[in-house]
Amino acid sequence: MAHFSLSLCIFFTVLSLTSSFTITTPSHTTILNISSSLHQARQILSFKPQQAFQQTLTQKQTPTSRSSSFFSLQLHTRETLFNAQHPDYKTLVLSRLARDSARVNSLETKLQLALNSVKRSELYPTQTEIRPEDLSTPVSSGTSQGSGEYFSRVGVGQPAKPFFMVLDTGSDVNWLQCKPCSDCYQQTDPVFDPTSSSSYYPLTCDAQQCQDLEMSACRNGRCLYQVAYGDGSFTVGEYVTETVSFGGSGSVNRVAMGCGHDNEGLFIGAAGLLGLGGGPLSLTSQIKAASFSYCLVDRDSGKSSTLEFNSPRPGDSVTAPLLKNQKVNTFYYVELTGFSVGGDIVSIPPETFAVDQSGVGGVIVDSGTAITRLRTQAYNAVRDAFKRMTQNLRPADGVALFDTCYDLSSLQSVRVPTVSFHFAGDKTWALPAKNYLIPVDSAGTYCFAFAPTTSSLSIIGNVQQQGTRVSFDLANSVVGFSPNKC
Repeated sequence: MAHFSLSLCIFFTVLSLTSSFTITTPSHTTILNISSSLHQARQILSFKPQQAFQQTLTQKQTPTSRSSSFFSLQLHTRETLFNAQHPDYKTLVLSRLARDSARVNSLETKLQLALNSVKRSELYPTQTEIRPEDLSTPVSSGTSQGSGEYFSRVGVGQPAKPFFMVLDTGSDVNWLQCKPCSDCYQQTDPVFDPTSSSSYYPLTCDAQQCQDLEMSACRNGRCLYQVAYGDGSFTVGEYVTETVSFGGSGSVNRVAMGCGHDNEGLFIGAAGLLGLGGGPLSLTSQIKAASFSYCLVDRDSGKSSTLEFNSPRPGDSVTAPLLKNQKVNTFYYVELTGFSVGGDIVSIPPETFAVDQSGVGGVIVDSGTAITRLRTQAYNAVRDAFKRMTQNLRPADGVALFDTCYDLSSLQSVRVPTVSFHFAGDKTWALPAKNYLIPVDSAGTYCFAFAPTTSSLSIIGNVQQQGTRVSFDLANSVVGFSPNKC
């Protein structure tokens, strides 16, 4: 009997040494496959974007048999199409995090303008006085970084010409670079030539779409636009309507979009941007989509997924109420009530995630932000709960915006506490370990992939969304999270 007790003791001692945390309820912990994620990290460095690019060019989608209102596009990660040859994985991560910080600054700038009731046009002369050349006021450029994390190949014009476009749930105005270019950045596809399309139609200054722009001007009766992003990027040109084609699943006529003749900043590689926000000029609003969904595959996987419009939400979705901020209609706010770590609810005041009557606060779901940002008080509470449950993991120095990192180089896999989002109605979205403990180099350093923000706005980023189909049911004001539905 003593021998049996000793063996049992040795067994649990070994288990505790090979795991980060042991708890009696398996659903409160999950396995992080270290060897698999490090293998992907090393593979993405040698990935040949040109091969994937050629495959995408030759792909022909089979026309869908669904309703004519259903549209589907292939969704690609940045690294599979426009990967710069980084010398090592840590350099790649630091580049991603630099873009991410610029992205968050852009969203916060947009929100502050809205909360202060300042339209961009009010920062310049009124529409009747503004000169077209005022629209190209220089803005500091971030060309060296490059922007956009997920792309789709979209047809523009008649006959349709295919272009790689950034997908962005945090903005509304659609645009692409156009000839003649007074200043265009380098893109993968040839620059769009309006003279080659029979469906190109310039909008007049009194058109409703022109009136809905935050910044516009007139030239010879035609509408000019500018979109300036908080990260220093901007696009300026003529505001028009064009036919937009969704692979083999159909097309939509008269979609308002910018035809940019002067474009600078963080958009290297892509031809332009498709705005999937909630404003009247977004693609989703213009095609009157009742819903849209996407699945963001792991950016190190080299795989692709789909962006779908008007497809049914998976039945096993974890749902959350979709809220409106009366001050800014672009962002998708969700009713987040809190977090749990290792099955234990984290103590966070409920008002931390609420959006008040003045439009301050709240939580948005964003496809372009990588790392989830939480208000400092909430972040500290979640991080501290995680650290308490991972005390026998070897700590490592912080990296960039990450302050909680571990040296897992000696392990093949490890059991860690599950991190879960909690939404109104007692709905819980439990994340897989790889969505919150991510490699920051190829040697085995992993960091807790949340970050604090001094802004009132919290953001659910795409690292946490990876591998999950995120469905925006606009008709019923619900957002759904469906793991493993890529």
